[in-house]
Amino acid sequence: MPSKILITAFSEEQVERLAGLSKAQLRYWDSTGFFAPKFAEEDRRRAYSRLYSFRDIVALRTISVLRNQHDVPLQHLRKVAEKLSHLKDDLWTKTKLYVLGRKVIFHEPGTNLPREIVSGQYVIGVLLRTIVSDTKKEVEKMHRRDPAKVGQVERSRFINHNSWVIGGTRIPTAAIRRFKEAGYTNAQILKEYPDLKARDIAAALLHEEQLKESTAA
Repeated sequence: MPSKILITAFSEEQVERLAGLSKAQLRYWDSTGFFAPKFAEEDRRRAYSRLYSFRDIVALRTISVLRNQHDVPLQHLRKVAEKLSHLKDDLWTKTKLYVLGRKVIFHEPGTNLPREIVSGQYVIGVLLRTIVSDTKKEVEKMHRRDPAKVGQVERSRFINHNSWVIGGTRIPTAAIRRFKEAGYTNAQILKEYPDLKARDIAAALLHEEQLKESTAA
């Protein structure tokens, strides 16, 4: 039984934290066709109809750097996206970008020289590799368990369909109970879930017992 779950899709709330953009911005960019989520449903009114990939987050962080650190106007970024639409997803994630006078530059095909699409001026680069690395670190940090949640149980409508889980994890308390009923010792359970502590197991079993008593009452 795996102890960790690899997250490959991110909600708007998570993108807000990782990319430094507001939900309103994300939805506006989606509705105007500037930047649509990788995993988007046709009916955007449905819950969780906008889910973003890791590459989406890297791209959005790149756009955020251009907008907030280099003050590049959104209208200019739209034109860049239109001019370089043939690059598709690689535009914001793999293309080496530069900034000059609030305008975005890239390596000119054929000459490999960094030039602004219209004026041809040269600039200093925005290091995409740094953005990708920073994004990975932020994702890891976001999913790092809060020590204050050790020995706690909680539930959220965003985790395991609102099931009770051990605090700061996606591990259902019911799973711990089933292991115990199957004859597993605490040490064996901890081997299955290396991120847990003895206090987590005790809290999960106590919670499951209280649930059982409240159901029987």
